[in-house]
Amino acid sequence: MEEDQELQNPFPSPPSHYSDYSSHNLRLLSLLKSRLNDDGLASTDFTVEKQHELLPNEKDVPDWPLTRLEKPRVDWILEDGVYNAFGDIWFTKERIPTLSEMGGTQLYPEDPTVDRRPALQAVLRTVLHTYTSFLSSILHPPPSQTSDVPPDWQRLVEWMRIMGQNIMGAANDLRPVQARTHLETMMTRQLELRREETKAVNAKCDELDAKLEELRRRTADLVTSRETINPKTSAGEVMGVDVLFDEPPEASEPLPVGDRDQTMPLDVGNRRISTLQKVTEDDVLRWAEEVT
Repeated sequence: MEEDQELQNPFPSPPSHYSDYSSHNLRLLSLLKSRLNDDGLASTDFTVEKQHELLPNEKDVPDWPLTRLEKPRVDWILEDGVYNAFGDIWFTKERIPTLSEMGGTQLYPEDPTVDRRPALQAVLRTVLHTYTSFLSSILHPPPSQTSDVPPDWQRLVEWMRIMGQNIMGAANDLRPVQARTHLETMMTRQLELRREETKAVNAKCDELDAKLEELRRRTADLVTSRETINPKTSAGEVMGVDVLFDEPPEASEPLPVGDRDQTMPLDVGNRRISTLQKVTEDDVLRWAEEVT
């Protein structure tokens, strides 16, 4: 039943002895270690019976050694280079095992600093030669049933399998180099994209600066043309009112009714201008009531 549940569980279950790490057992372990130090005994020099003798007045002393609850020795793990977790062996330093460490026949040098190209080229030529020999061997007539000599094609197939393992092993050894080169290429591409984006932003800023400069120039030209038409010495600017150069009104033209809603004509030299007084919303409503 437990095996079926383990197969259905997508995550590995904790070890079965995890329930042994209770507060009571950990307290017994601490007490046991202190009494072992007082007696001058090592943790490996006593049995379960000795454990009960050292803890006579304690209740619920387990029948298995309490030293099993001690933390694993990290120095031992680093010395061995491997550790066991959930039934699998893991290396303390992640590395790709060589073909010879995995039990295969390695035909290229294990030292990564040595040039492997001559050995790999020899392996490739051997694969091609073995393949042609294999094609020739399968055309031979089959051996008799009483013959104990294996056919030649079996030896060639095994040899091609070894060659394929060496090619795959050499390719796996190049994985870190491939990852480093891919990372360099990716970072270079990101740098180029950022440079292109920065260049586009700078070009847009230059375009906006040119448009702002054009607006400033047009504004300056407009101000110059207005000053030419309406110089500062005109009566309107001296009096601080708006000047409207309109056609001279007719003498019989009626004026708006109201105390402050009047347009007063003003003659300055040969020009006829009109000064506009400030009209509020109340003035407009009052004028509308008077009209109706």
